[in-house]
Amino acid sequence: MNAAVDTLFAALADPHRRRAVELLGQRPRRAGELAEALGLPAPALSKHLRVLKASGLVTDTHPDFDARVRIYALKDGAMSDLKRWLASTEAMWTTQLAALKAHLEKKDR
Repeated sequence: MNAAVDTLFAALADPHRRRAVELLGQRPRRAGELAEALGLPAPALSKHLRVLKASGLVTDTHPDFDARVRIYALKDGAMSDLKRWLASTEAMWTTQLAALKAHLEKKDR
């Protein structure tokens, strides 16, 4: 497993961060919206958002009308390494389980 996948798993290990990713998957949101939806105080959410940004899952922008507001969104392609790892792991397990099944069926004969 490469470091990028390790970083993504670490970022997604927390249930609040996973829920934030789910919410951001629906649409970009302001930090206040996320805090309210997650039931977290602003400082706690800020820590979670820092982890998500550091992992490369989330980006933030400032709207033209107010530089104090941050809009968070999922970063395009941020989970591509994780998807590749999951696909290769699934393929490995499929092969291993098929071999086990063949072995057990052969043994039963």
